[in-house]
Amino acid sequence: MERITEMPRMQKDENGKMMLYVDGAPYIALSGELHNSSSSSLAYMDQKIWPALRPLHMNTVILSVAWETIQPEEDRFDFTLVDGLIASAKREGMRLILLWFGLWKNGISTYVPAWVKKASSGLNARFFRVRDGFGKPLDCISPFCEEAVQADAAAFSQLMQHLAQADPEHVVIAVQVENEMGVLGADRDFSPAAEQAFHSPVPELVAQQYGQGSWEEVFGRDGGEMMMAWQYASAVEKIAACGKAVYPLPMYVNAWLEQHPDRAGCYPCGGPIAKVMQIWRLAAPTIDCYAPDIYLNNFRGVCDEYAVSGNPLFIPEVRATKDSASFLMYAVGKHRALCFAPFGIEDLFGNRSDSIDDSLLATLNISNDAFNPTGAGERLAAAYDLIGNMLPIIDKAHREGKIHAFLEYHDSGISLSLARYDVQISYSGASESFFSRSSNNKDRAVAGGFLIELSENEFILCGSGYSVKFLPKPGEKAVVGVLNKEEGYYRAGEWVPGRTLNGDEGYFIGLSDFPQALHISLFCYE
Repeated sequence: MERITEMPRMQKDENGKMMLYVDGAPYIALSGELHNSSSSSLAYMDQKIWPALRPLHMNTVILSVAWETIQPEEDRFDFTLVDGLIASAKREGMRLILLWFGLWKNGISTYVPAWVKKASSGLNARFFRVRDGFGKPLDCISPFCEEAVQADAAAFSQLMQHLAQADPEHVVIAVQVENEMGVLGADRDFSPAAEQAFHSPVPELVAQQYGQGSWEEVFGRDGGEMMMAWQYASAVEKIAACGKAVYPLPMYVNAWLEQHPDRAGCYPCGGPIAKVMQIWRLAAPTIDCYAPDIYLNNFRGVCDEYAVSGNPLFIPEVRATKDSASFLMYAVGKHRALCFAPFGIEDLFGNRSDSIDDSLLATLNISNDAFNPTGAGERLAAAYDLIGNMLPIIDKAHREGKIHAFLEYHDSGISLSLARYDVQISYSGASESFFSRSSNNKDRAVAGGFLIELSENEFILCGSGYSVKFLPKPGEKAVVGVLNKEEGYYRAGEWVPGRTLNGDEGYFIGLSDFPQALHISLFCYE
């Protein structure tokens, strides 16, 4: 008999920080997102995907469910694939986060059913398309098309209603609504409906926050993007609200980030990038959080930008490289990220399952090193194993303000002020340029990690590629000594000691290029 577990939810803790709860306990999705088509075949999942994921110590898999797979005909739904994915995840001891590929995926509408595509041609089409400034139709159904939004909402509601009945153990813990939506190839929608909206007064909720007038009068040159943000968010609200009404799982939306050349339409115009997040919040209150897909070099900056104003950091896509483990350490240590998920997770041990050529990456405006899993698998597996077994310690440290995270990015290190000591963190490649590592260290991963204060004289160091120097407070006449330096790891929240390091191996406090943990005890003498 299947057991009925507690409903997953997002809720603020006693410090006002938004948390994800699964089975009533705080949860961090140590995850990975599959390639877009991997989950379309149960046989492929069993033969290729699940074996590739088993060594990674993950607890969650992010995979797609496309509208076309569950509603192949307008009057017929088929959830065979969904049921199979839930069953196989349960067998593997994994939780699932579903990506709803409905009307929009990466700024286009390729995952809609065939019957929707056939009814999307022409200005007066049932499911009319976005138009560019020359009137050319784009491969994107317009968010101004109310009938299309209602059809998507009806299908999404059917999916959520099925999950409510078919998944009593809550294998599925959250749902992403659409994927990297927005207009690509134009700076806004120029369809007749969009033109009318652009020259009309902004909605009352927007006027209350920003002032009266048309979109252009209120927002100037950003008026088109703000209008598209409102329209996509309004459409998503209708879709998500229909789903939550029947089964209130946590729901989020993800963003293809603003990047060079920083022009709307070069990235999806209207998606939930940071500068339009407030518009999204006004239009889509059902959405629990806004999530960045991070392929830019400044991982640290993007995390800090999205972990603001009550928005929890949730990373459903990040580049899969040898740096991923350090990115994880920073996201969890600095912001207690609810999810961390390299994209193409099935490739991390070098078994490429999906080819991405340079021309596509150029179109997507993504650096060609963003999908380089060489060295990533072993490092991420070690980091997931370490983090997954110390979640209670991390939670406690965050509640008490005793965790300090850092990540290398064009800098040499960081200084910390702790209760008893000052600390200097230095990165192993501090003398090197971030993008031109020396020939001896060209395979070195970006340094990163976190420090937890267990007490004023006792610390846990996690991560890789950095050294630590503990100093007395300024003006204090004392010398800091190492009482004990111990390798080890956590298992089910308990420290398991390894070697005790002393002599030549005990003097220097540093972590190697491979993710690890050290337990340090200090004392002072005069």
